[in-house]
Amino acid sequence: MACTTILVGREASFDGSTMIARDEDSGGGSFGPKKWLIGEARNGDFTYTSVGSHVKIPLPKKGLRYTYMPDAIEGGGVWGAAGINSENVAMTATETITNNERVLAADPLVEYRPAEDGKPEVIGGIGEEDFVTLVLPYIHSAKEGVERLGELLTKYGTYETNGIAFSDEKEVWWFETIGGHHFIARRVPDNSYVVMPNQLGIDYFDFEDAFSEQNEYICSKDMKDFIQKYHLDLRFPDEIEKTEGDWINPRECFGTHTDADHIYNTPRAWFMARYFNKNTFNFDGPNAELHPEDDDLPWCLCPEVKITPEDVKYVLSSHYQGTPYDCYGKHGEEKNRGQYRPIGINRNNFLGLLQIRPYVPKEYAAIEWLALGSTTFNALVPFYANVSKTPEYLHSAGARVTTENFYWENRIIAALADSHFNDCKADIESYQSSVLINGRRMVQELEEKLAKENAKNKGAEIQTALEDCNERIAKMAKEQTDALLDKVLFKASLKMKNGFNLSDA
Repeated sequence: MACTTILVGREASFDGSTMIARDEDSGGGSFGPKKWLIGEARNGDFTYTSVGSHVKIPLPKKGLRYTYMPDAIEGGGVWGAAGINSENVAMTATETITNNERVLAADPLVEYRPAEDGKPEVIGGIGEEDFVTLVLPYIHSAKEGVERLGELLTKYGTYETNGIAFSDEKEVWWFETIGGHHFIARRVPDNSYVVMPNQLGIDYFDFEDAFSEQNEYICSKDMKDFIQKYHLDLRFPDEIEKTEGDWINPRECFGTHTDADHIYNTPRAWFMARYFNKNTFNFDGPNAELHPEDDDLPWCLCPEVKITPEDVKYVLSSHYQGTPYDCYGKHGEEKNRGQYRPIGINRNNFLGLLQIRPYVPKEYAAIEWLALGSTTFNALVPFYANVSKTPEYLHSAGARVTTENFYWENRIIAALADSHFNDCKADIESYQSSVLINGRRMVQELEEKLAKENAKNKGAEIQTALEDCNERIAKMAKEQTDALLDKVLFKASLKMKNGFNLSDA
């Protein structure tokens, strides 16, 4: 299982924007280069065919242009990962989550099986390979994304358990698959943030709302019957009678609390909540209220201060710094270091932070912050999403290792710096800060210019200005990354075991 997600409601963010962000990670023992591309708006009759599951799905006749982050090595499907469409609706898919055995027995996953031994081929469902391509070009709001994906999931089923995020200028929604054909979704409160490791996360679901006009919650139409039929609600009858309203705790009904979760999943949620709410709860020491292995860490919280993209980058790059569990740490007992699965891990493919801003014209309201490779060592770079092309430095990835591509250059830096972390730490932090400062400054300068020339700039002219700015930002990022590689390579070379100087004697 892979990936870590954070969602930020508009009142919890520093500038009133919505933000959804996710580290996409390869599975254990594998690495996946990604590239940033534009999916053109398509009109007409098209049928989508999944490479992995072989399911064929007719697409709506009218689609929108959108950004996406497909696998750079072709042949295994699209795996679009994250993007923003031309209506400023964002989507990130997926966060692998867990369902318990009772759920998966009641509603099995829809898995592809090739024809063999006289048995016919079994067509599979839809999943991470397919979701962005099937949904993002055809939605005009975050809620519409939940509804479209819910319809597709109910009809075709899924071969895996996943969480998916949608956002627009006002709302953020989180969608979780339940078994092969069921789902729940909840709107993130505007004043809250959500942290999601690889577990089913929603800890409260209101059926009264889900089946009313309010719709802060959405689920499969037969969800209540499904829960009752397969005895998925674990509350005692007297507990249900004492509580007000018609609600469940989805974690208890559908989720898992395994020993593996306590090492691999919940500590990541603990670290992120510790960062944003360090004064709300006691996270450390013998009297801690919330622990790294707790099963009941809150799904959403109000942060103590408003959240910035820099905060999101920090927590999604975590190796438990400032705690006894830091794999690069020098403090505490050695047995605790590396005890838990880091967020910033060697097999991060990219970090995508999708920000929709309410205070600028819609033509450039969408910013896609990207960091490729291992997040502990990379830098977060802002790019405009409402464009028709992307910089070569971000779309040229393939199987060949090269310093001319943002993903591969970071992979080289990370592999060199990991063994010399303390020697390279200052250079890496300086690089990360410098890229953020320069990227922000270039965005601000363009928008100040566009604001002054508002009456002159229309449509195509604005898009050209955004594309030109993206190119300048990519050029800056490459120059800074080249400089960091030079420094890291020099320091790693000095520490090679076969080093020998006359002065050593």
